[in-house]
Amino acid sequence: MHGNNFLFEVPATQLLTVMSDLYNQKQLPLKTVTAMDERKKDNSFKVFYVFGVPKENVFLIPYIRLEEGVEEFPSLVGVIHEVSWYERAIHTFFGLTPKGHPHLEPLILHHWPKEVYPLRKDFAWDTRVEPVEDHYKFIEAEGEGIYEIPVGPVHAGIIEPGYFRFTVTGEHVLFFEPRLGYVHKGTEKLFEVLPLEKKVKLSERVSGDTSFAHSLAFCQAVESLADVTIPERAQYLRVIYSELERIANHCGDIGMVMTDTAYTFGGSNGARLREVVMQWNERLTGSRFLRGVNIFGGVTKDMSLKSQNELREMLDALAQDLMEVIEIALGSVSLLNRLKTTGIVDPQIGKDHGALGYAARAVGFEKDARIDYPYAGYSELKVNVITEKSGDVYARWKVRIREVIDSCKIIKQALQKLAASEGQPISTTVSVLRKNSYAIGVTEGWRGDVVYFVATDENGEITRVRPRDPSFLNWTIFPYAVPGNVVPDFPLINKSFNPSYSGVDL
Repeated sequence: MHGNNFLFEVPATQLLTVMSDLYNQKQLPLKTVTAMDERKKDNSFKVFYVFGVPKENVFLIPYIRLEEGVEEFPSLVGVIHEVSWYERAIHTFFGLTPKGHPHLEPLILHHWPKEVYPLRKDFAWDTRVEPVEDHYKFIEAEGEGIYEIPVGPVHAGIIEPGYFRFTVTGEHVLFFEPRLGYVHKGTEKLFEVLPLEKKVKLSERVSGDTSFAHSLAFCQAVESLADVTIPERAQYLRVIYSELERIANHCGDIGMVMTDTAYTFGGSNGARLREVVMQWNERLTGSRFLRGVNIFGGVTKDMSLKSQNELREMLDALAQDLMEVIEIALGSVSLLNRLKTTGIVDPQIGKDHGALGYAARAVGFEKDARIDYPYAGYSELKVNVITEKSGDVYARWKVRIREVIDSCKIIKQALQKLAASEGQPISTTVSVLRKNSYAIGVTEGWRGDVVYFVATDENGEITRVRPRDPSFLNWTIFPYAVPGNVVPDFPLINKSFNPSYSGVDL
């Protein structure tokens, strides 16, 4: 037992049975899968499977041990489909082979030499490797009238790089395959070598538009390793900053969805409302992206009573402003024609691939880490899980509109709690971490839940950090939403998901 995490070793021969029981019979959500090189400690690699127990804030972590010289383990894709990318990542970065995996193409690393595995401990972080020819195999289709459209990795808009390949007949998409990895930056390796005080800054840069949720998940994992409870005032400040991050990003994307239908009125107003919140972020913390706010043990930025009152007024005005824009937008028949029945995700696809955030809630799944694994001050606040059923662009758009309104209400509840804690500290000291221990940090980022797996060595030093952005799973769903639509609808579908490239290209 490590804090609220229960670890137990499973023999590799029983892995499929145990995992299937937890996932399919017990219906426990799989939060992340990762590996560790512990050859120096006990001559083994370990593969960890992290399951959450909703409402209990407990994590079950079965793991398998691969003795040195054994580099194969059973693939679980046949019983838990959402492990596919996790297993590919372990194979790519550790050289461990999930036996039976149906599509074991490299994940993230391009032009990378075989038998060079950067997350093994004997690979130095500053090693420069010579690139080799890339042999990645895309889906192929043949037939009369079928052709391919390659897009990227550099795009016309101001977005991150990613390569898309469309197989089409006329304007209709038959297959769509994305390939990521063009902004790979060695994040997991850097977590091994950076000094402790710089690790929080690194977590803020895993996915820049989710700086606060990522750094909060990391800080919470470390705080768990230190067995500390942060001050009540800091708990509610974390809620406020988390929800401001959600509101800013949702407002921007609500507008961009409309922009991609050429409804520029909606697009310009979405950008305007996002900018209002970004300026408030800077006013409250000195950072538009809320960087430098989270620290181990609490936060660095408090909020005066004057700022609290003015923030409350801004939220009331923003909610009214947004709903006036949406009321006008809903009067546009052409807008609704583009949004409805476009980019539909089947609920079974969402379930099989572990859909998260608004991608999951748009098909009716009531998933929200703020309720399932309450953290910060959320357990004392009313948080609504916003769901829709149709699974199309319109559903994802509506979920995000409703979440903005609910986030405004959550912040106002937190502000009431904050006023009652006036004069309390906003941080506590975090010094010694548990040795040879493990911790999980979970937050509900604006795209979905962010999960951090953190481990320490025999000296209490952090030796492994594995961030899991929600986009890691939602990117695997995206290709199922595109086929059956016309090519010009792709930007609209893309923006309705808006998965992070950087959050996957660790």
